[in-house]
Amino acid sequence: MRLTISGLPGSGTTTVAKLLSHELAMELISTGEKFRRIAKDKKLPLDQFSELAENNDEFDRQIDEMQGREAMKRDNVIIESRLSGFFVPKADLKIWLKAPSEIRARRIGSREGIAYEDALSAMKDRERSEYKRYEQYYGINLDDLAIYDLIIDSSRWNEKDIVAMIKVAVDCVSKKDR
Repeated sequence: MRLTISGLPGSGTTTVAKLLSHELAMELISTGEKFRRIAKDKKLPLDQFSELAENNDEFDRQIDEMQGREAMKRDNVIIESRLSGFFVPKADLKIWLKAPSEIRARRIGSREGIAYEDALSAMKDRERSEYKRYEQYYGINLDDLAIYDLIIDSSRWNEKDIVAMIKVAVDCVSKKDR
């Protein structure tokens, strides 16, 4: 089974992917974590690193190509990233988590220990950058959710409830494939 979990910053993709990985005993590939690690290694906030990535496609392409290659080598894996639904064509279940920008900014501010206004501004800058890069590099429009099998509003349920919903969907897919 291959699952993808995608969503905008602060939608809960990393949290849900980690919990789901544990619950289903599946390996997790998190490109969001890799992107954050590269930014941290360069001692840059995410919004500044995103600006840098706008002018140098090497970062995005390296991470995006890695997720596709890694996912195709494994059979029991969850791939968490903004674009995993696009880069893992043979996924058994593609999931998109969404939430209003105000909620996502509060989550980011809490996670990173910054004020809500700063988190909201940085998040919007980062999203503008990503939308631009993904359209430019790959012709992908992040607002087109047609490729996803399951879209969940993460502002309505806690992470454990979301994991439970996804597990029901995984069971349905497993039964269908038998």
